[in-house]
Amino acid sequence: MKEIRVLSPTAILGYGFPVESFERGLDKEPDLIAVDAGSSDPGPYYLGAGVSFTDKTAVKRDLKLMIKAGQEKDIPVIVGTAGGAGAASHLEWCTEIVEEIAQEEDLSFKLATIQAEQEQEFILEKFQAGQISPLYPAPELTEKELKSSTRIVGQMGVEPFIEALDQEAEVIIAGRAYDPTVFASFCIREGLPAGLALHMGKIMECASIAANPGSGSDAMFGILRDDHFLLEPLNPKRRCTTTSVAAHTLYEKTNPTKLPGPGGVIDLSETEFEQYDERTVKVSGSKFVAADEYTIKLEGAKQVGYRTVSIAGTRDPIMIEQLDHIIEVVKETVEDNFVDLAADDYHLLFRIYGRDGVMGNLEPEQEVSGHEVGIIIEVVAKSQELANTICSFARSTMLHYGYPGRVATAGNLAFPYSPSDLKAGEVYEFNVHHLIKVDDPTELFPVQIEEVGETIG
Repeated sequence: MKEIRVLSPTAILGYGFPVESFERGLDKEPDLIAVDAGSSDPGPYYLGAGVSFTDKTAVKRDLKLMIKAGQEKDIPVIVGTAGGAGAASHLEWCTEIVEEIAQEEDLSFKLATIQAEQEQEFILEKFQAGQISPLYPAPELTEKELKSSTRIVGQMGVEPFIEALDQEAEVIIAGRAYDPTVFASFCIREGLPAGLALHMGKIMECASIAANPGSGSDAMFGILRDDHFLLEPLNPKRRCTTTSVAAHTLYEKTNPTKLPGPGGVIDLSETEFEQYDERTVKVSGSKFVAADEYTIKLEGAKQVGYRTVSIAGTRDPIMIEQLDHIIEVVKETVEDNFVDLAADDYHLLFRIYGRDGVMGNLEPEQEVSGHEVGIIIEVVAKSQELANTICSFARSTMLHYGYPGRVATAGNLAFPYSPSDLKAGEVYEFNVHHLIKVDDPTELFPVQIEEVGETIG
């Protein structure tokens, strides 16, 4: 029976992993080492600003272990969504780390980089040709909205990775990629079923989060065969169970049996989860159903302003009881003092931790049950200077407001930091969450091959 053995060191490159777990995986003779390096989960800032949400030192540590092992075992190392968001700047950042490792460790290998950032003019042409449609719950895209994007990436499928492997790449660093593809592409290229390969990749991209107890900083091992795959965590303190693996299959999905991705859908309607041994789960029955049209998800972000925040707390029960009233007074006072500003020049927000700071308007329990609350005053404005001004005024107004029943006059709030107002800089929001039709799954994702390290004779 043909099988492909895959080692996933960690849930996201830079999150780390125990060397002992990684070495146990190497002892199992993997055919591939692969890792997902990013996500849209940390929000739009990282895509919009073009910076990584993972730390360079941490990423370099993980990559060094992976690349050295790949070279010693003569197996490929694949990284997807480089730099956290997968745009050109993120890909360049991660590639530079790979080149540093090669130089420092006296390594030489064939490196493939796969771009995922899209030229705005190209996407605009596709939009005007009617080849872009919204992905729920996004609204219809407009030309104005498209032009406001600072960066747009496409979420590649397995095909660009297969192209790089066909060119004998030993290390592949890719821009934004559909999470399972870094694991599935090698397996599909070797002739194993796409549905099982993608489903296994869907779970392995989060490594031992799918184990019990779960961890995003520990390794997972997968074995893909013709009619099933096996999943085993590489830390003996963890075990995969049918519940942990099935639950992770549903992670981040709205439909329990249909998992859409580039070019089609993973159909889980006949999937079965079996306890193979005490720490290993067997999964079978997953199928890939190709779509009539191949579509790629586009992700874009635009800048919407600048942010300043002030973090404070109070344990005065009289103030806590009147918080809603106090917040309204502060907002009205700010409006009165800056009456010449337009409505969209700034946005003043209050987050009350200990009441509804996590869920906001969705919080069913609106009464404060504790003895203290945390208050975050947040301002997003058209300039950093204006954000600073509004935040400062709102903070000082709330600090000294004489609410009914107040006993102390020295101030209403406690500030853990000095300076009390923290300038958070540029603010972005996602504005492209759409599908683009393509004739060729690789057309948006050019592959570049280079020799890294010593000259290969």
